[in-house]
Amino acid sequence: MGAALCDKGNGAGLKRKILELILIIITFVLQCTLYRVIALGGIVPNLLILLTSSFGFIRGRREGMFVGFFAGLFTDLLFGNGVLGLYMLIYIWIGYLNGLFSRLFYPDDLKYPVLLIGISDLIFGFVSYVLTFLLRSRLSFTYYFTRIMLPELVYTIVATLLLYRFILSFETALSDREEVSEEE
Repeated sequence: MGAALCDKGNGAGLKRKILELILIIITFVLQCTLYRVIALGGIVPNLLILLTSSFGFIRGRREGMFVGFFAGLFTDLLFGNGVLGLYMLIYIWIGYLNGLFSRLFYPDDLKYPVLLIGISDLIFGFVSYVLTFLLRSRLSFTYYFTRIMLPELVYTIVATLLLYRFILSFETALSDREEVSEEE
């Protein structure tokens, strides 16, 4: 009997991970295709930061790291310039750091997620600058900050205001589904 309950729990957990992976893939595809059409000055919202930060904040460090791992993996595969693991490491850390604030999570409160996603986007932009531009002797941080980091931050915050409730609903549906599976 105990083994059967464990199997159901593991099955629900596996279904959750598969659905999260599908959401990560959809988000990645949207960021790389559809959102390129609505780019403002070549800048698009960082939906993967939004997703990684949200799952970390809502579900905790492990979930943030899981989403961050795959968000970073897909980013490395497409944009990593032959370096596998750079973006993966950044996204994992962002998921972990947001997970540290999961105790502050309240579903109706939008200010903490917006603040954390904004800070996460700035961290991502700064680390990307250091690792991809500064190390290549491109020292114009002011230019990078005003032309890339700041516009992306604003765009990502606007996307957060529009999409965070959807992510929260998705997460709530997954949690409700897990609870039903555990009760059966």
